[in-house]
Amino acid sequence: MELLTSFQQHWQSHFASYVQKSDTVLIAVSGGVDSTVLAHLLMQCEVHIELAHMNFQLRGEESERDQTFVEQWAQKQRLLLHLKKVDAQAYATAHRISIQEAARALRYKWFEELQQSKKDSDTSQHSVKSKVWLVTAHHADDNIETVLLHLFRGTGLEGLAGIQPIRETEKLLRPLLAFYKEEIAAYAREHHIAYVEDSSNATNHYSRNQIRNIIIPEIVQLFPDAPEQLTANINRFREGITIYRKAIEQKLKKIITQKGEEWQIPVAIWRNLEPIATYTWEIIRKFGFHPAQIESVIHLLEAGTGTGKHCLSSTHRIIRNRNHLIIAPIPEAINALSQINETDTKTIFGGGELIISRLPYSEIPKANLPTIAHLNPAILEFPLIIRKWQTGDYFYPLGLNKKKKISRFLIDIKLSATEKEKVYVLESNRRIAWIIGYRIDHRFRLQKNEGFALQLDYRK
Repeated sequence: MELLTSFQQHWQSHFASYVQKSDTVLIAVSGGVDSTVLAHLLMQCEVHIELAHMNFQLRGEESERDQTFVEQWAQKQRLLLHLKKVDAQAYATAHRISIQEAARALRYKWFEELQQSKKDSDTSQHSVKSKVWLVTAHHADDNIETVLLHLFRGTGLEGLAGIQPIRETEKLLRPLLAFYKEEIAAYAREHHIAYVEDSSNATNHYSRNQIRNIIIPEIVQLFPDAPEQLTANINRFREGITIYRKAIEQKLKKIITQKGEEWQIPVAIWRNLEPIATYTWEIIRKFGFHPAQIESVIHLLEAGTGTGKHCLSSTHRIIRNRNHLIIAPIPEAINALSQINETDTKTIFGGGELIISRLPYSEIPKANLPTIAHLNPAILEFPLIIRKWQTGDYFYPLGLNKKKKISRFLIDIKLSATEKEKVYVLESNRRIAWIIGYRIDHRFRLQKNEGFALQLDYRK
């Protein structure tokens, strides 16, 4: 069956009921084959289409070429084009995040603004409440790559569901998820649809490109029908997770009692949940806890009937209070101990907050600020601990490679007694990696100009 016919049937079966005649379909168009074909297909589905293109200025003349192509293509098709040019590199540097994170943040923030402005405009002109649907060109190959990334990084069951085809709350649709890249490219060739190539897709600088260009071709050589099987499995995973989620929510609703900002669960009931690790994760996951803390929380169930034992996330603590475990926000006054897990992007503690990101070595700012630490992730052992310094603590100040007591270090930099009380340290497997805001440990320094660095940005 030709792609157009399959797409139209797929659109009618799964998406048409969401999009009313008065709605606008805003297509994110890069100029590449996927988004150009998507626009071509939707033009034949009797929906009102507009285009949106963002120029990140990351590839020099190639970025300008893409913008020009999209402008000319939109004009030829007589489609309204929304265009925005941004400096993604400057944004990434200012926010101390990777280029990929910066591009995604800029792109979706702008899309939301376009959706809102279009919605406001339509509401002021018409009594009918119209919607603006953002449509992206993610396809089946993208979905497979995403699930493999999630699988290797350990994101749990939710990660196996892949990219969601419909996100009704965000008014986001992805109608190409049922189709493969080769189908899309073949359609472009058959219908002589012009598009531009992004040269960065051929490089293996990013993890996704390595999976796309190296790992998946190797898998297909061993199992030729692997893409189809993976896609079928993703759909089954998504359906299974929906059933799983409903069952979990029904069970937890019966055993969790909310009192103000606290959640209480009887120890006897929690202890008898089976499988206990799965239920424990589903209880704690919404409160900033990490899968690595599941065993610690289960240990609280066996810790006797005493009071005071607890586990911490960056925002909450789980306290053993006689016959109950209580989950509650961490009061600022007692937030003397926090954890950083490997997937965290932010943590709050008594002394302020840390913004956490991973940067390629080549993107690390040259300016050496004491409030920003760049640590070697190969040396770190998660979870990392944030705590106040204690008498007897020592570290190896950067550049000295010689042990020094923190008490002496604080005297040497002339901190007052009250200032010393506010000093926190970052600990990795009982070794201090950073006196937060002052000096990193020599053992955790960056030692090579490749790979990624863990960046910690301290804000009081």
